[in-house]
Amino acid sequence: MLRRIASLSAIVLLVALAVIFTALNQQRFAVDVAMARFEVSSGLALLIAFSAGLLGGALWRSHWIARLLSERGRLREALRLAEARRQESADSQDPG
Repeated sequence: MLRRIASLSAIVLLVALAVIFTALNQQRFAVDVAMARFEVSSGLALLIAFSAGLLGGALWRSHWIARLLSERGRLREALRLAEARRQESADSQDPG
């Protein structure tokens, strides 16, 4: 519960800082992207660039985490099989 409150308040704080940053940086300049040309404020352009970098890093990290989770699943299955084999050999060695 506390972690959710902390996460939510951190997000709210970041959004508030982004709005203030954009409001304080109103210098405008033209941006050419492929065949489109439009004008944006410098604050908004920096926030978009930062957000794109953050999203790209998160996507790269999620791929890495997915590989780790897959490996963990394979290791758990191997451990489960090894424990079953050990139990079978212990049962077959019991004289009783």
